[in-house]
Amino acid sequence: MKVTAILIALVGSAAAFAPAQEARSNTALNADLQGMSGATAPFKGFDPLGLATLGSDATFAWFRAAELKHGRVAMLATTGYIVQASGVHFPGMLSHDVSFESLSTMKPLDAWAAVPAEGQSQIIATILLAEIITEGKETHYTKGGELPTIVFPPIDFSKVDDETLTLKRSRELNNGRLAMIAIMSFVAEANIPGAVPALVNSPMF
Repeated sequence: MKVTAILIALVGSAAAFAPAQEARSNTALNADLQGMSGATAPFKGFDPLGLATLGSDATFAWFRAAELKHGRVAMLATTGYIVQASGVHFPGMLSHDVSFESLSTMKPLDAWAAVPAEGQSQIIATILLAEIITEGKETHYTKGGELPTIVFPPIDFSKVDDETLTLKRSRELNNGRLAMIAIMSFVAEANIPGAVPALVNSPMF
């Protein structure tokens, strides 16, 4: 991620050689920040590092897509952590010597290490496939296409009015932001006891 951020910064710096175009882009980005999905109270337009003005429109679209993807993954991870920590897990065996019950008693990183290499490869391959599907659209989101979406089964939002759709998108983004904070807190407390005071003495950890 650090290498990617550096490359993005370099691209943004190179764009400075076209000052008129960059100025128009930054103005549009600043305007979009206030009215885009996810810009809600109590932190409407919250951007202390000025990331919305870094680079071009394509950079901004990449940031939004990254936030959307990470938020969705974090919501799944947070839900899975809570469910598993509550004692709910799949029955039977994951492999001939690893049960789902045993995984539910482990810390997140230990549970991943306990998954056989074949299972880890399948998970990574599924993630790669999802990335190929979302990134391989005819018009990429950094060039004006739709943001990445994977929904099974597909849901038709064409009949949803714009106001309702914006509200639902804002809810998804805000829930994803909260989930990213939550899962980072869960993993930190599970591996470094006392790292998150609010979770100290919780039976989940």
